[in-house]
Amino acid sequence: MNISVLGAGTWGTALAILLSNNGHKVILWSKLQKEVDALLDNRNDIKNLPGAIMPQDVEITSDLTYACMEPDIIVFAVASPFVRSTANEAAKLIKKGQIIVNVAKGIEETTLFTLTDIIQDEIKDAEITVLSGPSHAEEVSRGIPTTCVVGAKNKATASLIQDAFMTENFRVYTNPDIIGIELGGSLKNVIALAAGISDGLGFGDNTKAALMTRGIAEISRLGLKMGGRPETFSGLSGVGDLIVTCSSRHSRNRNAGVYIGQGMSVSEAMDKVAQTVEGVYSAKAALALARKYEVEMPIVEQINLILFENKSPKDAVADLLLRDKTKESNSLEW
Repeated sequence: MNISVLGAGTWGTALAILLSNNGHKVILWSKLQKEVDALLDNRNDIKNLPGAIMPQDVEITSDLTYACMEPDIIVFAVASPFVRSTANEAAKLIKKGQIIVNVAKGIEETTLFTLTDIIQDEIKDAEITVLSGPSHAEEVSRGIPTTCVVGAKNKATASLIQDAFMTENFRVYTNPDIIGIELGGSLKNVIALAAGISDGLGFGDNTKAALMTRGIAEISRLGLKMGGRPETFSGLSGVGDLIVTCSSRHSRNRNAGVYIGQGMSVSEAMDKVAQTVEGVYSAKAALALARKYEVEMPIVEQINLILFENKSPKDAVADLLLRDKTKESNSLEW
């Protein structure tokens, strides 16, 4: 197939490598000419992707019109803060019925839209899908075994995307629950900030396990209220993505949390990571959704206080532990 990948950050670049190696004709687009030039100058030394090699037949361009001309699939891999502006710019170039795969993760603070909602809002006649799961670009680009899930309204479209992406090292499952996949992928970044802060404070595995377990409980409570399915939150884009993002050295959200736990300000931590920290952009939206749907999300609440109201991480941990006593699950009765 002809596949265009919009966004030449680490994830977009890793997927361009994957798709090209899987036999597709790939165009990789970036709005930043310096990113294009860097990839054209040296395909064997890719920033933030050590050991990855960009195939020679991947076309690399800053021409959005060319990238959107006639692809079978367009992959949206731009960072979440730029999804709307990119979709708006591309809308007039994209044919009716175009299949678009969103692979970014986030929630828009002003509208509380997921990223698939944003793309659909800007590109009315396209068929919008999502690919998500525990998939660090650093590993995918080197062919390390990985599994993901594709969500689509149409079963045939989900199967087409599954076939396009699936390789012997990249296994893809299908799932009709787009909202659940989107929420799992977005909200786990907020919990990963908490896990990183815990590490930065010098706490141990017990603390991180508690944050991850109670974090997926918060994500599931909100997701079910918004129409997601419980199976999704126990799957790859829920528990799976949460585990890898909270524990991996590759996780920019966890790493930013570590720096905050060690005493850096939010802006200092983001500068240190030097990549988009999606959880910072999703935290306010997550809290707003919790309030809109009347769902208790104490970890999300404390992360917002740390990020935006200068609350001490140690005080936030104390407040989490000293909340009123409660049972683990409201669905279990004596």
